[in-house]
Amino acid sequence: MDEALIGVEVVYALPDRQRLVALRVPPGTTMVEAARLSALDTVFEGLDLTSAPMGVFGKLEAEPATRVLRDGERVEIYRPLEVDPKAARRARARRAPTTGDA
Repeated sequence: MDEALIGVEVVYALPDRQRLVALRVPPGTTMVEAARLSALDTVFEGLDLTSAPMGVFGKLEAEPATRVLRDGERVEIYRPLEVDPKAARRARARRAPTTGDA
């Protein structure tokens, strides 16, 4: 195994399936470069690795094209939310039974 390489993972998930790809990449590899090397865009139709939001271990990265990875990090490719979280909370609040004195 080439010791000059670092180990990273790239992951993408849909509600019904997910894929994690382990890679060995040269130091200095960015998040977007690792995502491209993972070839997940060939597995998931419509996945655009140049514009998809990405993070490392649950923390959104503002500039994945320039964010250099460190050994052991996991790149997470995020998909758009199907429902706005604030709208979902409002809808749940409207459906909740009211309790109180009548």
